[in-house]
Amino acid sequence: MKISISDRALEWFKEEVGMGENGKIKFYSQIYGSSPVQENYALAFTVDNEPVDLAVKTVAGGITFYVEGSDLWFFNGHDLHVDYNEKIDELEYIYTKE
Repeated sequence: MKISISDRALEWFKEEVGMGENGKIKFYSQIYGSSPVQENYALAFTVDNEPVDLAVKTVAGGITFYVEGSDLWFFNGHDLHVDYNEKIDELEYIYTKE
């Protein structure tokens, strides 16, 4: 699994969340939502300190974005691309499988 962050999404994290260099964002699964990869589950994120069980990470703009081992099941073998959708003014999660 890979994580990629678009430049537009990176700017969103900096402006809306106030993330700066050395910040950490954890992506995790949450019940009561929807996603194209898991029924009844959605992807969420939180500002976090240090991973407990780091499984996948990428660094963009000095910010570490990661997923813990306990949430790998959610992606069902898909990579995660995070983008920003200007029309709906929200992050957009795109799941791809090689």
